[in-house]
Amino acid sequence: MKNPEITSFPLLSSVFGLPSSNFPPMKVCGFTFIRNAEKFDFPVVEAISSVLPLCDHFVAAVGKSDDTTRQLIQQISAEKITIVDTVWNDNLKKGGAVYADETNKAFDAIPVEYDWCFYIQGDEVLHEKYLETVKAAMLENLHRKEVEGLLFGFRHFYGTYDYVGDCRHWYRNEIRVIRNNKQIRSYRDAQGFRKNGEKLNVVLVSAEIYHYGWVRHPRFMQQKIDAVKQFYAGISDDEASRQAFEKEFNYSGEYDALTRFEDSHPTVMLERVARLNWLVEIDLTKTHLKPKYKFLYWIEKRFGIRLFEYRNYKLF
Repeated sequence: MKNPEITSFPLLSSVFGLPSSNFPPMKVCGFTFIRNAEKFDFPVVEAISSVLPLCDHFVAAVGKSDDTTRQLIQQISAEKITIVDTVWNDNLKKGGAVYADETNKAFDAIPVEYDWCFYIQGDEVLHEKYLETVKAAMLENLHRKEVEGLLFGFRHFYGTYDYVGDCRHWYRNEIRVIRNNKQIRSYRDAQGFRKNGEKLNVVLVSAEIYHYGWVRHPRFMQQKIDAVKQFYAGISDDEASRQAFEKEFNYSGEYDALTRFEDSHPTVMLERVARLNWLVEIDLTKTHLKPKYKFLYWIEKRFGIRLFEYRNYKLF
C-alpha cells in the first residue's frame, strides 16, 4: 500500500511570518539522509519542510531506493534543495554505521559559506512554535566559536500520535545543529556528532524535536524494523525480506513506559495525523521494565534525576 503522494507544503516562513530575507547575515544549511521513504512510510517531506524556514539551503543525501523517494524530495522546494544521489555501503551493515556514513555524505556536500548546519532525520520534525527560539540561539552563538553545536530536547512518539516514551530507553537530548566544520563527524549510528572523536561543546536550546519513528501502520513498522536489522546485525537483504513477510508489529506488547501526549503536533504533521488508520491499545498504568530499570524509573519520577544517563555531548 502506498501513501498518497504529497506534492507540496507551504513554506512555514510565509505561514508564520519568518521571511528568510529578513534574517540577519547568518547562513544556515539543513541536511539529511534518506532511502525508501515511501516504502517504509517515513515523514521525510514533513521533516524537511519543518526546518526549511530556518535554512537558506538544504542538502539531502538520497540513497538508491525502491520507490519514489527522490521525487518526493524534489517536490518540496526544487530551488532550495540539493539532492546528492548515493549508494549505501554494504560493508557498513553492522552497528548502524551506514547511517553515519550517509549523514556525512550530506554534511560534506554543504558549501563552506554556511555557518550553521541543521541536521534533521527522516522521521523527525521541528514544531513551528520553536522556529524563533532556534533562530535566536543560532544568532546568539554565531560568534561564540567555542560553541560547536546546539542541543535539542526530544519527544519520542510511540504507536500513535497520542503517546510518548517516558523512560530512559528514549534519549532526552541530542545535537541537531552543528558548525560547518568538516572535522565534525556523525557518530556511530548517526544519533549525534563528535569532532576528532571528542564530544562537542553544546548549548541547550529551549526547543524539542518530535520523533515519529515509532508511529506507522503495524505492517510498515515491522517491515522497517526488519530492514533496520540489516544495518545492525549485518543480515542480507533476502534474509530481511523473509523475516518481514506478512508480519505486523505488536505495539501493545512491546512498550516499556509511556505517557499521553496532550499538546499540539506541528502543522506539517496534521494531514498525516488525520489519516491514522490503525488502533493501538495502551494501558498507561502498566510498564514493561526490567527490575533495575524500574528502580531507576522510580528514582527519576520521584526526584527528577536520571542516574547514569548517557550524554554524547558536553554542555557549555
